[in-house]
Amino acid sequence: MTFAFWCVLVAGLLPFLAIALAKADKSYLRHNGSPRDWEANLQGRQRRLHAAHLNTFEAFPLFAAGVIIAHLLHAPRGPVDVAAGIFVLARLAYLWAYANDHASLRSTIWMVGLGASIAPFVLAGAA
Repeated sequence: MTFAFWCVLVAGLLPFLAIALAKADKSYLRHNGSPRDWEANLQGRQRRLHAAHLNTFEAFPLFAAGVIIAHLLHAPRGPVDVAAGIFVLARLAYLWAYANDHASLRSTIWMVGLGASIAPFVLAGAA
C-alpha cells in the first residue's frame, strides 16, 4: 500500500479526532440520547472543534478521490505521496488552528489543504 493510501486512511479518521477532542469534557454523556441537542448548545472551543469535525468530513472526499484517481491513471507516485502528506499535515494544523480560534491562519491552512487535494488530479492529468 502506498504512502498516499495510508494518508487517505489517516484523513478518513481525522473527523473522529476532532469530535473526540470536542467531547473531551464528557458533557455529551448527559445528552447521548439526543446528540444533536448537545451539538446545538456547544460554545467556544467545543463548538469550533465540532465545526472542524464537520469541515474535515467535507474535505475528505475530494482528497480521497484525487489520490485514487492519481493511482488509477499511474501518476508519479512520489509527488502524489508528497501531496497526500501535505494534506494530512494541513488538516492537522487546521484542527489546531480552528480549536485555538486562529481564524485567518485557519483559512490559509485550509487553502493549502485544498491545493494538496487538487494536486493529485493535476498529476493524474499530466500522466
